[in-house]
Amino acid sequence: MQTTTHARVIRQVRGAATSDGAGVKLTRVIGGPALPDLDPFLLLDEFGTDRAEDYIAGFPSHPHRGFETVTYMLDGRMRHKDNHGNEGLLVPGSVQWMTAGRGLVHSEMPEQEEGRMRGFQLWVNLPAKDKLTDPRYQEFEAARIPVVQPAAGVTVKAIAGEVGDGHGGSVRGPIVQPATDPLYLDIALGASAQWQYALPEGHNAFAYVFEGDAALGDGEDARPLATHEMGVLGGGDVLKLQAGKAGARLILVAGRPLREPVARHGPFVMNTREELMQAFVDFQEGRF
Repeated sequence: MQTTTHARVIRQVRGAATSDGAGVKLTRVIGGPALPDLDPFLLLDEFGTDRAEDYIAGFPSHPHRGFETVTYMLDGRMRHKDNHGNEGLLVPGSVQWMTAGRGLVHSEMPEQEEGRMRGFQLWVNLPAKDKLTDPRYQEFEAARIPVVQPAAGVTVKAIAGEVGDGHGGSVRGPIVQPATDPLYLDIALGASAQWQYALPEGHNAFAYVFEGDAALGDGEDARPLATHEMGVLGGGDVLKLQAGKAGARLILVAGRPLREPVARHGPFVMNTREELMQAFVDFQEGRF
């Protein structure tokens, strides 16, 4: 008979203010000094502002090679274009999972001059065998992302991975990536609401609270996370969540670690220094 062990927060991280692109203001949660990476995750940025001057300059054309970028829009509109002729519009509730592979040059520019812009960008590493694959996109509007209410006061959007619907069935998010088998859930908890979720075995996992506050873990091991705080999870297979009195909203993300060497500089992530240098040469010579 298998016993349940509850996951707990083994490390707590508060995001640091920074800017990227042409001066877009961000909160960097993974990818900074406090937490350089969490295999297979290389970066997590939260962007959220009502001030147009904080985002209006956007992210002009820049290259990527060797990993995936995941953009999840909560509010606002962002136009994406790349040098292969691909173009798309990210609107509230939509997600774009871009596999950069061997390389592309793209831009992400706001398609609004006022109002709120809010969301996340996550970078997910690719294994050595997939780093030079052809670029591809998995892009889904909000209507194509399953939403379930697995418990009283709990609403979950499944971007990637599986979640029970509270009635004996389950739904699966539309994103598929066999290399890291990702989980990406947007969880809304009403005031003092509770929920438990069985984490994927062997994955590295984290939860990031972006509204309200919640306690993660069971009993004496429960640790509160406030808005803009992340908990790296470990020590068990079931995560117990309980919202504070004002409720909470958080993302729960997990992925199978690659356990490969990482050679990283700016927008290129390879396995060796030689591959990294080749990426710069290929970009400069127009081979992306």
